[in-house]
Amino acid sequence: MFTGIVEELGRVVAVEPRRDAARLSIGGEVVTSDARHGDSISVNGVCLTVAAVADGVFECDVMRETLDRSSLGALRPGERVNLERAVRADQRLGGHIVQGHVDGTGELLDRERAEHWDVVRFSLPAGLSRYVVEKGSIAVDGVSLTVTGVGDGEFSVSLIPTTLDGTTLGRRSPGDRVNLEVDVIAKYVERLLAPRQAEAAR
Repeated sequence: MFTGIVEELGRVVAVEPRRDAARLSIGGEVVTSDARHGDSISVNGVCLTVAAVADGVFECDVMRETLDRSSLGALRPGERVNLERAVRADQRLGGHIVQGHVDGTGELLDRERAEHWDVVRFSLPAGLSRYVVEKGSIAVDGVSLTVTGVGDGEFSVSLIPTTLDGTTLGRRSPGDRVNLEVDVIAKYVERLLAPRQAEAAR
């Protein structure tokens, strides 16, 4: 589990395509400082398992389903990525509960720059819109954000300087694809209420 508070901007060192997967090599001094084989690290919001680590670089395998459902399949050497180690039970939950299980991808539609923050608008897949509410939480490329507006097939967030400087979201441009994970609590509530709603509809 993660919190959506990015620890550092890493860099893609290598991408090794395989028949039905890919192996990524990613550099990040902070996240590799105590990383061991089998640990979980969030890469742009996707929970990946450390397969090897040495000299500030960790390797991880990405299966075909993950490549298809996220933006990781488009990564190239040299690109920056958001990195976060799995949260410990004794840490503060600074963002919100983030599983690292991407629900879908969106596209950055536009950004409005202000003096001290940016308002950024993203597209929202139809199947996810019911889980996104104003002032609710959403993870965009692994960054825990507060939804500031919801429209038809879209949502917006406001990014403070810390987020703009310390994550990839400050470098994203219109047309860029991002990973989205909605609040898992909303999905559990929907699942729990489904039998009662079905019974009421009879």
